[in-house]
Amino acid sequence: MALSLLAALSIALVAWSGATAGYAPPQYLLGIVLPLAAVLVFLAGVCCRIAQWAARPVPFPIATTGGQQKSLPWIKPSCLEAPSTRLGVVGRMLLEVLFFRSLFRNTQAELVADTPQGGGRLVYWSSKWLWVFSILFHYSLLMVFIRHFRFFLEPVPICIQAAEFLDGILQVGVPRLFMSDALLLAGILLLLMRRLADAKLRYISLPADYFPLFLLIGVAVSGISMRYFTKVDVASVKVLTMGLVTFSPTLPANIGPAFFVHIAFVSALLIYFPFSKLMHMGGIFLSPTRNLPNNSREVMHINPWNGPKKYRTYEEYEDEFRDAMAEAGLPLEKQPENAPE
Repeated sequence: MALSLLAALSIALVAWSGATAGYAPPQYLLGIVLPLAAVLVFLAGVCCRIAQWAARPVPFPIATTGGQQKSLPWIKPSCLEAPSTRLGVVGRMLLEVLFFRSLFRNTQAELVADTPQGGGRLVYWSSKWLWVFSILFHYSLLMVFIRHFRFFLEPVPICIQAAEFLDGILQVGVPRLFMSDALLLAGILLLLMRRLADAKLRYISLPADYFPLFLLIGVAVSGISMRYFTKVDVASVKVLTMGLVTFSPTLPANIGPAFFVHIAFVSALLIYFPFSKLMHMGGIFLSPTRNLPNNSREVMHINPWNGPKKYRTYEEYEDEFRDAMAEAGLPLEKQPENAPE
């Protein structure tokens, strides 16, 4: 964890130093070159990973299910938990992508002592708090992503304005507090605390598990800081982002160092994304445990990797080894020609 935290702090320090250097080249590098390079790496990396996954053959149905498979007519199947049709697979995928259906079934195990002298039994029960944190984080991140389109579109579409209005409908503070900002940061921190508080999870955690969390915390904290505390020139930010979108980059003066810290965290996250566990966003659609119908009782699946094989009948086997089998006293369907009468 310390290594991941140090890497995230280094990104913030480098970006802040470049933004406050007092001359243009570092700011041009942070505000224009780095974001364009990050988007290019992100798109190329995601396309390569998806192409690799799509090219891998899946000869057998390996769908992971949580319900009754379609079998005999009088046994009711689970159409969404163990779908046997493509339409059922689509419904199952929608539940998984939009509502995290498999995570909703999350269970927790604990050894409960039956007597004061010792012993016990393993007890399982439903644990929904991880599902709540994940829903909270992902949908808040989606709302923040949608709101940020106002910096890349002119005029701003009414649907983006409506999303922004609903996000700040509580009218708390000036500027008004967006609910997604607070919920996003809360969701990330709760997921991080879960990894730190659980001894078993902490033991198996790697730097690759902590680093994206710290990057996301950096993105959220720097974005909240720009809006509510340090302030930046929003008009200048719009000029810069519109220049990036139209491939006519312009670097306005006096944007503020907080913006460069924010854009550095976003760029680092985009570069890291295709090579990390965050690619589950695209991988879930190509996972054969999710996107295949569970119809192994209806359809015969033949492994295409098995090449043609030469088979030998028992008659051919006996013709080859008849003498040896007769000498060993084994039963034969046909006796050797030189066998005694």
